[in-house]
Amino acid sequence: MKQKRILIIFSMIILVLSLYAVSAATADYCCEKTTYGAWCQNAPKEKCNEKFRSAPTSCDATSYCKEGCCYDSIEGLCMENTPQKVCDDNKGSWHDSAECDIPQCTLGCCVLDNQAAFVSLTRCKKLSSFYGVETDFRTGVASEVECIGIAQSRDMGACVYESPDYIRTCKFTTREDCKQIASAGSNMTESEFYKDYLCSAEELATECGPSRETTCVDGKEEVYFKDTCGNPANIYDASKADDAEYWKKIIKKGDSCGYGNSNANSKACGNCNYFLGSLCKDAKRGAEAQYGNKICTDLNCYQTSDGKDHRHGESWCSYDGNTGNGSDPVGSRHIRHICIAGEEIVEPCADYRQKVCIQTETDTGNGIFIEANCIVNRWQDCVQQATQEACLNTDKRDCYWIGQCVPNVPPGLKFWESGDSEGVCSSGYAQCTVYYEKGLFSDKEPVKNEECLEEDWASSKNDICVALGDCGAYVNWAGKYTDDGYEWKVDGDSKYLGQGIVNSLKERAGVG
Repeated sequence: MKQKRILIIFSMIILVLSLYAVSAATADYCCEKTTYGAWCQNAPKEKCNEKFRSAPTSCDATSYCKEGCCYDSIEGLCMENTPQKVCDDNKGSWHDSAECDIPQCTLGCCVLDNQAAFVSLTRCKKLSSFYGVETDFRTGVASEVECIGIAQSRDMGACVYESPDYIRTCKFTTREDCKQIASAGSNMTESEFYKDYLCSAEELATECGPSRETTCVDGKEEVYFKDTCGNPANIYDASKADDAEYWKKIIKKGDSCGYGNSNANSKACGNCNYFLGSLCKDAKRGAEAQYGNKICTDLNCYQTSDGKDHRHGESWCSYDGNTGNGSDPVGSRHIRHICIAGEEIVEPCADYRQKVCIQTETDTGNGIFIEANCIVNRWQDCVQQATQEACLNTDKRDCYWIGQCVPNVPPGLKFWESGDSEGVCSSGYAQCTVYYEKGLFSDKEPVKNEECLEEDWASSKNDICVALGDCGAYVNWAGKYTDDGYEWKVDGDSKYLGQGIVNSLKERAGVG
């Protein structure tokens, strides 16, 4: 029996070894991608996708499946031991460091108000943007536990202690600052910190209690109640002035009165919203609050120079006439306007239309928000473009096509001086030869290019001159027409554009 048992065990060992040998022999290729969709796997050759690379070796020994660090620069995420192909397909940046030992992936403590995360700098920027706070990234933090400790030290709450006069008092502050209070005076007892509590909470039994006073807090946009010790309490809500629960613990902005609205000039609610155009300030006559002397002051601009109302932070463009498609009048300028804290600020763009004003509109979910900027006018090489496609390439230049390429916004020129203006305007020179035929008993008649004798031909050539800069016959920003900038001759005789053409030029310029 003993001998038989040994034989059976021996047979099982042989079987296991045989199976292992078969398995190892079949998975002898490194497939960049397998037929079943897996990346960088060791598998039988027939399981390798023929459209991708493969080699009779371990994937660890190949260049295309070598593992490294895949870095997502947008999200700030680092993925260790990732094949380069997988990283490229996911639009990441691959580095030859399997453990992500690169500067972009160095971890630190990202402080997000009273929270924290142990992440990379780029990830910290992403999180800060998401939560709407300034980036506070701290290097030299060795662990997540240490990072959480930093966040806890920023907890807000009531710091209760005994004053030098042996009175139980309180200061609304951070946990970290609370630890320093006891050491500030020799007669003070050790301080106690109560996270999320207000100093006016009855159960803390301090000298601080509710009041009808309000205050503005540095770095905050809202109006806050103020307790009898001068500490800020919750966001001002006149209906909660006598509510003991409202004076007990911190209530978040999103749970306070009027959340999501501007609450500008509200007598009863101090939940200001800077983005929507309100900020805590002293109340002015005609906009008093029910309690205290602070209010959500309206920061928006009304009846501005364009006759419209604009939101705080908005900017918009104005022009001395029409603009674009070569229509800007002589002497005109692009101007940027900004609404800041209820005041309209005017910022002219660069002289001679070397910069132009453009504006965009964004739907914020709370209405349309307008933003404008003065940008460089890229007109210089327009006349050198021979094709419409090259002319309208907005990645490289700012031009438009009217049979030839001209600036979209004509540059202003010092036409009263010789030099650059002559060089620019001379490119608008045009000449047309009209051919005539004369019979034996009749006057000569034009037979070729007879359209060059018409006013429309001269007008079309003048349009090109106007679009080149302050050239040709055109009007200035004040609506005055001048034909000093062009010369039209037929057989040596000077001719002039008719009143109909002049009126159309004024309409084109948007002045006069």
